[in-house]
Amino acid sequence: MAIPDFQSVMLPFLKIAGDQKEHEIGETRDALLDYFSLSTEEINELLPSGRQKIFDNRIGWARTYLKKSGLIEYTKRGVFRITGKGLDVLKQNPSEINIDFLMQFPEFIEFREAKRDKEDSKLISEAQDINTPEESFEYGYQRLRHDLAQELLSRIKDLSPAFFEKLVVELLVKMGYGGSIKDAGKAIGKSGDGGIDGIIKEDKLGLDIIYIQAKRWDSNTVGRPEIQKFAGALQGYRAKKGVFITTSSFSDEALNYVSKIDNKIVLIDGDQLTQLMMDFDIGVSKVATYDLKKVDSDYFTEE
Repeated sequence: MAIPDFQSVMLPFLKIAGDQKEHEIGETRDALLDYFSLSTEEINELLPSGRQKIFDNRIGWARTYLKKSGLIEYTKRGVFRITGKGLDVLKQNPSEINIDFLMQFPEFIEFREAKRDKEDSKLISEAQDINTPEESFEYGYQRLRHDLAQELLSRIKDLSPAFFEKLVVELLVKMGYGGSIKDAGKAIGKSGDGGIDGIIKEDKLGLDIIYIQAKRWDSNTVGRPEIQKFAGALQGYRAKKGVFITTSSFSDEALNYVSKIDNKIVLIDGDQLTQLMMDFDIGVSKVATYDLKKVDSDYFTEE
């Protein structure tokens, strides 16, 4: 049989988890290979990039969509189990689970539509029909980036505040701050001030110091009082610069407050954080690189 698309993988994937035990992705892959009776050639068929097997890629996306719908949950790295909601779905004995089926779950709708307005959604859905190949490629790339950002944010929120602080350090160092991981790591969480989580060098020479606040919040919006507290802590240290990073978002009052004070405070919300993580390869790995090329008209001009 042909390699199943990722939507066709969702129902058998969920059924495997129906025993309510923890499952590793490796054993689940083996069970799905048996279920679909794929040939050796189909099992080993690669994406055009040559970097990943097609079926493994589709299993990964099926798992992500089930997780975003609340039907499974991650218990630790590479391990998952079914949720109560997932068990209720299996009791319905659906003939298939696909994107249309998952649209009944608010969490999945939020995942699909997060930070995308209606016009963008319309353009993406019509990309296959009305856009040039280059435009379709770009829309596809942006969709993959959007989904990856949502997945990153979800993973960060599931982990401890200490892990988030470590992530912030690694990101800032990768961006050119702090000198080395060793130097920067000593700063985080050492100041003991309620409004300061740590300090980091602005450059490798340490010509200036930037004070950091890292808030791993699940959903609460960071308001003006939190930023005022941070600004007050900066004044206590006679500091001029600060970075406030959160997995959540900032209220309009907080953003307006920062724009009017003397101290330079940069606010980085969850969306900006994940974009920076992708740009600087923190918590992600490259699967493929594509070079888009066009004909060089000058080359074919005869003198």
